Amino acid sequence: MPKIIGASLHEHREQTRRRLFGALSTLMSERGFDAITLADIAAAAGVGRTAVYNHFPDKESLLLGFITHETEQYAAGLQASLDDIDDPVEQLRAYVRAQASLTRVYHVAPGPELRSVLSRGAQQRVREHVGVVEQILRRILAAGIASGELPEQDLATTVPLVNACLTGRNLPDGADEREQAIAQTEAFVLRAVGARVPVTA
Repeated sequence: MPKIIGASLHEHREQTRRRLFGALSTLMSERGFDAITLADIAAAAGVGRTAVYNHFPDKESLLLGFITHETEQYAAGLQASLDDIDDPVEQLRAYVRAQASLTRVYHVAPGPELRSVLSRGAQQRVREHVGVVEQILRRILAAGIASGELPEQDLATTVPLVNACLTGRNLPDGADEREQAIAQTEAFVLRAVGARVPVTA
């Protein structure tokens, strides 16, 4: 009988999933999704290959589980940080900074883009999970419009445009250059949605 990790079966399952997600993330960043197998992931996670199938039937399902987990964790942390901010424009600043700084390993992994190796159904599920974060932006913008801080606008158009500015950008490695790039992105987005932003030198 396989050794149980943790104090209970539930904890064992959660720890095993975290190990698999960590191994997938590391291997994907090193080789790309298409170049790794479930056996590679199991070995890197330190679990038996048959144990993987107790959680995920195939590599694509594992990737979707990983993306779901990462998105939910990120969205919860982002929302918690925004709950302490009352001003919608300041919330938008925080959102832009968080999104601009976020490294999405499943977007920047080497090899073919994931869209080219995932089935259509899997692509749709990934899109649905991205929508969790988009809903946060939608709520921020709606609050800004309601308060008069932002002009009326079609959020169905604005939300994807804003996120398109923030997704998949390569920021400079240097701290000063990185901060400047994020600050310029922040100013661009604020101007794009019509926020009253003071002009700085």
